[in-house]
Amino acid sequence: MVNFHTNKLPTIYIGYDPKEHISYKVLLNSIILNTSKTYNIVPLSQPDLRRAGLYRRAGKEINGKVIDYFDNKPFSTEFSFTRFLVPFLNQYSGLALYMDCDMLVRTDIDKLFAEYGKRDEYAVQVVKHNYAPDNKLKMDNQPQTIYHRKNWSSFILWNCDHPAHYNFTVDDVNTKNGSWLHSFGWLNDSEIGSIDPRWNWLDGHSTEENPHNVHFTTGGPAFSMWKPSRTTDITYAEEWKHIASQILFLSALDQAI
Repeated sequence: MVNFHTNKLPTIYIGYDPKEHISYKVLLNSIILNTSKTYNIVPLSQPDLRRAGLYRRAGKEINGKVIDYFDNKPFSTEFSFTRFLVPFLNQYSGLALYMDCDMLVRTDIDKLFAEYGKRDEYAVQVVKHNYAPDNKLKMDNQPQTIYHRKNWSSFILWNCDHPAHYNFTVDDVNTKNGSWLHSFGWLNDSEIGSIDPRWNWLDGHSTEENPHNVHFTTGGPAFSMWKPSRTTDITYAEEWKHIASQILFLSALDQAI
């Protein structure tokens, strides 16, 4: 079910797609294992958002690719656009963090809220990557779309109170083209703050040491065909696999009882 914002606790929204369920579970557990405080953690389930009347976008499948009806461009996951519903789910109130599900948190996420949560001048804060991958397909054979400010929207600290969001509507989420949404087209540049790159560390790309949050943007260990391109990527993939193996073990144990 969609959990609407009803209390003072910051909420972490995670992009959810059934085909990446294990990735969601690993991210969820990595947050819980590393974080000292309690947070609302909400998966952005597209069917729930549709039932709530918040999400209406549709696509058509052509040659194995899902093409969005509104901008006629491919999208690869069920959370490609649902992430932009966060300020409305939070009722234009408080802080909220959005994360893609193919991530692994390695430090206390309360540090993010403590360091960046009081910067009221920004409507959103992101890691401002300059990222343009060479590969044309993702690990699930979906097209790799290149757009302005790619991967900025994969990890967003939302200041839902910010007045700039009042110019942004649910209809925008449902009708505007993907490049406009993912580049925060309703905001001025001065309203987009910067976050330490270690909070959205991209495998195969980022070079910062000891990342706080690893983003397996090239696919990651959830995909059997994925191969790490660097030694550091292998290290974090092993951390991911360790949590995944614990989840699968406990799941098998529950089924056996």
